[in-house]
Amino acid sequence: MPILQGGTFAFLAPSLAMLSLPTWKCPTWTLNASLVNTSSPEFTEEWQKRIRELQGAIMVASCVQMLVGFSGLIGFLMRFIGPLTIAPTISLVALPLFDSAGNDAGIHWGIAAMTIFLIVLFSQYLKNIAVPVPVYGREKCHTSKFYLFQVFPVLLALCISWLLCFVLTVTNALPSAPAAYGYLARTDTKGDVLSQAPWFRFPYPGQWGLPTISLAGVFGIIAGVISSMVESVGDYYACARLVGAPPPPKHAINRGIGIEGLGCLLAGAWGTGNGTTSYSENVGALGITRVGSRMVIVAAGCVLLLMGVFGKIGAAFATIPTPVIGGMFLVMFGVITAVGISNLQYVDMNSSRNLFIFGFSIYCGLAVPNWVNKNPERLHTGSLEERGLLAWNQIQEESEETTKVSEVYSLPWGMGTRFCTSSCTRCLPFWPRLARGGTGEAGASQLTLCSRDPSEERPKGATDTRM
Repeated sequence: MPILQGGTFAFLAPSLAMLSLPTWKCPTWTLNASLVNTSSPEFTEEWQKRIRELQGAIMVASCVQMLVGFSGLIGFLMRFIGPLTIAPTISLVALPLFDSAGNDAGIHWGIAAMTIFLIVLFSQYLKNIAVPVPVYGREKCHTSKFYLFQVFPVLLALCISWLLCFVLTVTNALPSAPAAYGYLARTDTKGDVLSQAPWFRFPYPGQWGLPTISLAGVFGIIAGVISSMVESVGDYYACARLVGAPPPPKHAINRGIGIEGLGCLLAGAWGTGNGTTSYSENVGALGITRVGSRMVIVAAGCVLLLMGVFGKIGAAFATIPTPVIGGMFLVMFGVITAVGISNLQYVDMNSSRNLFIFGFSIYCGLAVPNWVNKNPERLHTGSLEERGLLAWNQIQEESEETTKVSEVYSLPWGMGTRFCTSSCTRCLPFWPRLARGGTGEAGASQLTLCSRDPSEERPKGATDTRM
């Protein structure tokens, strides 16, 4: 089908929620962009370790999506998943992020309000106004109608607000003092990012280091995967209807969800910080352009691949002011919440059972995470010292340095100490390590497991091991 895969807002909400945890809050010294040396190793490690955490969570969650798709589970669950299940799931993706969106917009409420106004103007009032564009046909050049404001309402609003912030920055209308209100609305706060970015850069797996995995991050991204799968299934049916194809069968839905999981796995491995899903915007564009060709989507994908190699293009988007992003978040998160609630149009909301399920799900989905964020110390089952982990880890670290460990726990016949000591075998996690400063030859001394008096003469060549 002519469906384009790309980054999704469904993963943005759980990613921001994960990064708002106390463990991943940005240090105070990184909050002022003008006072930070972005090329320093300390700053590089601060943002790269967060990317690695997102990488690991996305890759694990994508495996869950591939399992759901290729095993046929999504096709089987379609008979049980209804609007009453989907509505709170999608709504709770965006509702907890009001704090993050409000903080970004509060950097400069004037810029944020203008961004919101432009998005509303283009998407709600100018969406049915066609813009004439020149088109070259077989016989001659003529004009065709293109609904620009309906297809690119967010992009147009973002670009206009971005341009206005640039003008206000050049004219020094915005404050230049880092501590002043509205300073982060300037476009030159991250100007060094654009100058330092290379013109050409080829991304590769593991470019930020080895991905890390945490249980909280995985479950958060899995919530985004669930909403992404639900959205994609709807896109499949909508795309089939617009291009005149029959409704997709279950095996096609299973295959599509499985391939989307594969795309998320590749996106996580490449370190994009986001997953992939079917673009609903492109499905909507099919109804406008009346072009349902898969070759068009393939050509668009090739263009996106080429643009991703040019580093200056990606760095340019990093200069978008924070209040512009905040204004866009207020609209987009609100729309995501409304999309989730709109699924209730198929549900009988006069039923007390349905009211209870939806209300209880929404309220608990907001109350429980809020309590956890305010009381993180209540979840501790004991300190590291209380559980003996500090002393235990110290003993383990000290034992790694002794020759006794190499003698006692080495492999038989001298493997790993006298034989098979190549660099490849040393990389195996179960292979013995040579003791520092020692020969590491197993069996060179006896092992005494019985206790003896300290004043007693030590047997020659014996190793004292106290238990």
